[in-house]
Amino acid sequence: MSVRVLIADDHPIVRDGLRAALTRDPESGIVVVGEAGDGEEAVRLAGELTPDVILMDLRMPGMDGMTAIRRLAGTGPRVLVLTTFDTDVLPALEAGATGYLLKDAPPADLARAVLATSRGETVLAPAVAGRLADQVRRPARGQLSPRELEVLRLVAAGATNKEAAASLFISEASIKTHLLHIYAKLDVRDRAAAVGEAYRRGLLPR
Repeated sequence: MSVRVLIADDHPIVRDGLRAALTRDPESGIVVVGEAGDGEEAVRLAGELTPDVILMDLRMPGMDGMTAIRRLAGTGPRVLVLTTFDTDVLPALEAGATGYLLKDAPPADLARAVLATSRGETVLAPAVAGRLADQVRRPARGQLSPRELEVLRLVAAGATNKEAAASLFISEASIKTHLLHIYAKLDVRDRAAAVGEAYRRGLLPR
């Protein structure tokens, strides 16, 4: 089974290098089916070429990679971010990216990441995984914010992320971020445990 890849990066030299790195081993099954110079072209070519994986840079002129990821969410191809910066990890994952690598990744690691992404596995560069953990843990030292309490009350009442977002006039991605912070602060792993712990601590009225 071949894995069809679309490369989205605004630098032709980078695209050439990625194509060479991904296709150096014919037995890997990776086939580069197209290249895009910006997010808009990536979205268009994704519809025309039906890739399995889109290797997406984030900083591109015109439509950037983050916007393209949101446009592509739920349309079929999985997106593996490949960028120089490790500062947009959580927003990219919330937007719909499956994985996040940095451009200093060795070619062999890149190929393995593409194959893993095609299987739906989340792939994170080691430095990126550390930053993501820091982002989630950072608020654990404080109390729940008023907004987080609002989200938690809605969750306790049975609201879905979509319903909570509509009630608070914010995006579903913001609801997910608030929930991650709530989990970290309450030292729990899911919605049910968060509600239970909040009742135990007296944060929610019984």
